[in-house]
Amino acid sequence: MPLSRSPAASCQLLAPSRRTRLLTPYPRAGATPAAEASLLPGALRAESLPRHVAVVMDGNARWARARGLPSAAGHEAGRRALEETVRLSRAWGVRALTAFAFSHENWSRPKVEVEFLMGLFERVIHESVAEFLREGIRLRVIGDSSRLPVSLQRTAREAEEATRNNSQLDLTLAISYSGRRDIVQACRSLAQKVQDKVLRPEDIDESLFADELETSPADELTYPDLLIRTSGELRLSNFMLWQSAYSELFFTDTLWPDFGEDDYLEALVSFQSRDRRFGVRKL
Repeated sequence: MPLSRSPAASCQLLAPSRRTRLLTPYPRAGATPAAEASLLPGALRAESLPRHVAVVMDGNARWARARGLPSAAGHEAGRRALEETVRLSRAWGVRALTAFAFSHENWSRPKVEVEFLMGLFERVIHESVAEFLREGIRLRVIGDSSRLPVSLQRTAREAEEATRNNSQLDLTLAISYSGRRDIVQACRSLAQKVQDKVLRPEDIDESLFADELETSPADELTYPDLLIRTSGELRLSNFMLWQSAYSELFFTDTLWPDFGEDDYLEALVSFQSRDRRFGVRKL
């Protein structure tokens, strides 16, 4: 995603995080698994990387306050952190990245901040399409789109359509998203099908339920293998509640704008040390 500068941002926005190394370049579109593996840091093993990483991007406002800056500056810096995480995910062979950008509860924030964020989302999506096409990144936006500005809805639809055939990385932005609402709308959809007699109650199982969730087009990548939360908070905050049932959780004190390569590497190394049993006892 190309980085734009906000007038609200000070020169501190231009300084790289002290925890960020030189970025690994994108592999070219269509690169072989062996070529992608060659770009991995030595601490990572290609065969045990998470296929799907989800991120609760938290701490933008606190980052800005600590520097005497308006919240807008923190969100601009948070955009840069997301760009870096997308680049690293693509370079290291992560297949899907889901970023929690704006929750359904965030609508209660000050109007000026909400309006800034809506404009930022629209600008990021619009400016990123060309790069997504070059790098094989497919974009999806999930959440309650009915509350989004019409121009943002249109920009998101156009970007989704333009990138729909890309296959190197699935990038999902959760905007106006609520895990509880996602579950409720799935229940309503199934109830309507039962009422219309196209489905019997006894036919409903976990697979059919998952098909009604907003993440269902992701198919086998619906469920995050690893869920990362920044800023020291130890909760999911209504994010992907059904989908994260067996996700490995990683919490870091790092504020989202400072989340860089070292932090992402730490999370992935932690994931690779986990013994994922999915409730089964290994003999």
